[in-house]
Amino acid sequence: MVSLLLSSMADNVSPSKQFYWLVSVFSGIIMCTIVYKLTGIISVLCFKGYRKLSNEKKLEWNNRGFSTFHAFIASTASLYLLLLSDLFSEDYYDELIINRTSSLSKTVLGISIGYFLSDLAMILWLYPALGGLEYVLHHGLSMFSIFLALVSGKAQIYILMVLFTEITTPFVNLRWYLDVAGLKSSNIYICNGVALFLGWLVARILLFIYFFVHMAIHFDQVKEIFPLGFYSLLVVPPMLAIMNVFWFWKIAKGLIRTLSKTRHSR
Repeated sequence: MVSLLLSSMADNVSPSKQFYWLVSVFSGIIMCTIVYKLTGIISVLCFKGYRKLSNEKKLEWNNRGFSTFHAFIASTASLYLLLLSDLFSEDYYDELIINRTSSLSKTVLGISIGYFLSDLAMILWLYPALGGLEYVLHHGLSMFSIFLALVSGKAQIYILMVLFTEITTPFVNLRWYLDVAGLKSSNIYICNGVALFLGWLVARILLFIYFFVHMAIHFDQVKEIFPLGFYSLLVVPPMLAIMNVFWFWKIAKGLIRTLSKTRHSR
């Protein structure tokens, strides 16, 4: 399987492409570093309670800053490539959908690898403060899938669909920020919880259903992917979907509990 992957890569890789990939990955890492530091600087100026946070809380606060920034970039670029551009239009190109790529799609994938590497490094460094094994598994599977799509040039449409689900991350992070700021009983916390529930339902539940339907309709093309990529596409998305359902269940429980407390307090 690995030899088939390497032969597929050999047909697709040139020194200039390798350099382009490395630049995009390091750009993602540098982006995370810059936003991490800027989050700390801006928070000191704009949020009085930031100075009172423990060092671990400050690290997580800044970490969520660059995860939010990446979420905006990844989801916006994915939305543009999937819906607004003609890259994956059914009738626009003669090339198979699973083989279509662009400079923007490759850049987004490279930056996202840089982000997941940065975030995973912090998760492992502070383990388990920033997340448990489920986050390590999620990031590992994400990086593996993105890497395969980037170096092979295959199935980038499906990776971009998954990257679009990052649109829910700002709501997750805002909930944490509000909790740390002592605003858990505020209206904005409740509104954010409702937005997170609806956003997760659309972006991480319904979108994955569309993902699997789209893949089934285009299965004749999916079978043309090299073996490791093909089997990864059959295994990794269902695993991510299961995790999304599990987290959705926890989000729904939390929202119901918050709404119940609010109603009883009134």
